[in-house]
Amino acid sequence: MPRAERDARVQDALRQVGLDGYGPRRPHELSGGQRQRVALARALVTRPGLLLLDEPFSALDHATRTTLADELLTLWRQTGVTVVFVTHQLEEALHLGQRVVALRGGQVALDAPAAQTSVDDLKRLLNE
Repeated sequence: MPRAERDARVQDALRQVGLDGYGPRRPHELSGGQRQRVALARALVTRPGLLLLDEPFSALDHATRTTLADELLTLWRQTGVTVVFVTHQLEEALHLGQRVVALRGGQVALDAPAAQTSVDDLKRLLNE
């Protein structure tokens, strides 16, 4: 890929995750939330059809986690990329997902639209 195209993709991906102008920064100069955004930008620069995000917010504080979750929804709407989001946080799954797939003992215990599922339903199902 020509350097100009690569650089344009990088700048576009950084803009998409709210880090426009952060390209020259070193990892130690970024907060935990910014590092997660950089990881997402690295994935987006390849223009994938599918993103697998495995507990991407687990090491973040609640406020940063909430902000990034909302930004992820906006990004998903803008790009249309399919996102498989793995989390142990039931509220987060229902907030971010269109569908919720809950596993128990390595087996699918639930596969349903998020809008038709509640945290209480999930807790009951997973504690059976």
